[in-house]
Order: sequence, then C-alpha cells, then structure tokens
Amino acid sequence: MSKFWSSMVKRTEPYVPGEQVIQPNIVKLNTNENPYPPSPKVMEAIRGEMERNLQLYPSPTADDLRATVGRSYGLSADEVFVGNGSDEVLAFSFMAFFEPGQAIRFPAVTYSFYPVYAKLFDIPYEEVPLNDDFTLQVDQFFQSEGGVILPNPNAPTSLYTELEHIEAIVKNNPDKVVIIDEAYIDFASKSAAELIQQYDNLLVVQTTSKSRSLAGLRVGFAMGNTSLIAALVRIKDSFNSYTLDRLALVGAQAAFEDEAYFAETTGKIIATRNKIQTTLEQLGFSVPPSQANFVFASHETVSAEYLYNALKKRGILVRYFNKPGIDNYLRITIGTDEQMKQFAVKLREILEK
Repeated sequence: MSKFWSSMVKRTEPYVPGEQVIQPNIVKLNTNENPYPPSPKVMEAIRGEMERNLQLYPSPTADDLRATVGRSYGLSADEVFVGNGSDEVLAFSFMAFFEPGQAIRFPAVTYSFYPVYAKLFDIPYEEVPLNDDFTLQVDQFFQSEGGVILPNPNAPTSLYTELEHIEAIVKNNPDKVVIIDEAYIDFASKSAAELIQQYDNLLVVQTTSKSRSLAGLRVGFAMGNTSLIAALVRIKDSFNSYTLDRLALVGAQAAFEDEAYFAETTGKIIATRNKIQTTLEQLGFSVPPSQANFVFASHETVSAEYLYNALKKRGILVRYFNKPGIDNYLRITIGTDEQMKQFAVKLREILEK
C-alpha cells in the first residue's frame, strides 16, 4: 500500500469483471454480452460521423439521444440522463442521491458493484437476505434510512420482481431515492419506467450494452423526475462535460431508432434462453426462471467450481462466483443457438465422465 494513497483509495475493493479472453475458438458465455452484432443502422451512423465531425467536441447535453430515448418510454428529454455506460450512471447516482452516514439497502446477492461504490463514497449499507428461492423480501426494503438500489431482473440470479412489488418499495421510501437497475429489462416483463410520472423518488437505470449489442460503445442512461436528472447533470459536469463521444451518441441513437432489429435479436435470445433452460433441467440442473440474457444454474451432484474449470479447459467460458449462498451456481450467458449447442455438448461430456 503506497504512502501516497488517499483514504478513499485505501478503503476501495475494486469490482472484478468477468474474464476477457481474446483467442480463437473460445465460446464466451461469461460476461452477458449480446451474441449478435449491432443494427446495421448503427454501423452506418458511426461511419457517417467518422467522416464528418471527429475534430469537433460532442454535445455535452446529448439532446438528440435523450429525446430519442425519452420517446421510447413516453418521457421528455429532461427526464433522461445519458452517461458512459450504466456503471458510470450508477456511480453518479450514488454521489447524487446517497449520503455518507446514512445506510442504503440492496439485496445480499446482487450486482457486486454496489458495495464497491458504497465503500468508495463512504456510504454505509445493509444487505437484505433473499428468500431461499432467491426472490426478494420486499418489505425489508421499506423505510430505508439512506435509500435503496436493486437490479430487476436481479444479477446474478436472473429473477424478475413484478412491478407491483417494485412500486411498493418506491411507495414505502417516499423521502429517499429508489434506484432500479434494469440492465436486463428488455429480456423481461415491464420496466419500472412506467411509474416515473407517479413517483418523484424513482430512478430507473438502463444500458445499451445487452439488448442493443453496444457493450463496446459504452452508453447507459437513467430515467426519472426532472429534479433527479438535474442532480445527475450537476455531478457529471463536475467531473467531465463530455462523457459520451460522437460515435457513441450517434450509434446509440440509431440503435433505438431501429426498433425492428431490436425486437428480432431480443426475441432470438429469449427463445434460445428458454431452450437451454430446458436442456439444463434435463441434465440435472436446478435453474431459476430467468428473465435475463443469462441463466443461473446449479447441478444436483457436481460442483459449480468443477464444472467451471472443466468447461474452461474445453474452451467454454462461464461465470463462477465463489461467494456464500451462490458458490454452487454458474451464470451462463445466452449465446447463439450454435454456441449453446456447443456448450451443451461439452457439458454432457463432463457430466458423463
């Protein structure tokens, strides 16, 4: 530990992302990326921008993109904030809405960036245990001292919490902000965005990385009451006025405008997800009913750690979390039908041995 480190650096425990292995013949099912390329209209928009305006700064307010996102959800541009990936949007949200010394709440099994941000910004937190079936104890999120953040669908469990329960959490924290992290909502049921007009304490955060195939472009966004959006803008402009470059702005806008392609690719992933879930159950796995672009699976007799290592040796990457309560589960991203067939073949080989 360096003597020059600040107290903030010393208390951090950085997030550990999934392995990024770049080599041929690897089937990469460990980071919840979309197996399909972006819309052709995205590529066309980026090429056009490259030929015209890269010598100029991008728009600091991203008006066109915010308006486009807003139209998709029946919101105004002033009810939308955009940033460099949803992780950045979440970091800004912690700074904008959560106070040091006031404990926030999030699920005990959840996105592991939440405790990272809480420690970084010196915000105490309470981890709310899940039920045995990984569902939320909804009433345990009521009347939080500092606020609430939770993913829906949850990661890594893949489970979706019905909107009536999300609304109950928002309603029972009237003086604190409730952040619903919807990174996987396009593979699930209704978004909490439809509650924004009713509740001024609700912030919904989404990403273009998963359902719109733009993980490499880094565009996330938040939706909420105009006062919440104004707070995020104040935080952003205190760090960096230009969080999104020109290519990201036009590419994300084109992705939202091509609704047909979006519907086609998300539909493919949902269909493949349902097929692989059935296959896994036939192979002796317990699989909660996923509404994400991944499944969470535990075998009845073979350990997850063993399966993770055995699959890796065979060129299949999945995610293994060595954490209490989920250390016998694998998180498996949904790839193409062909990729999932390869995965199933290798998995059967391992189980037969």
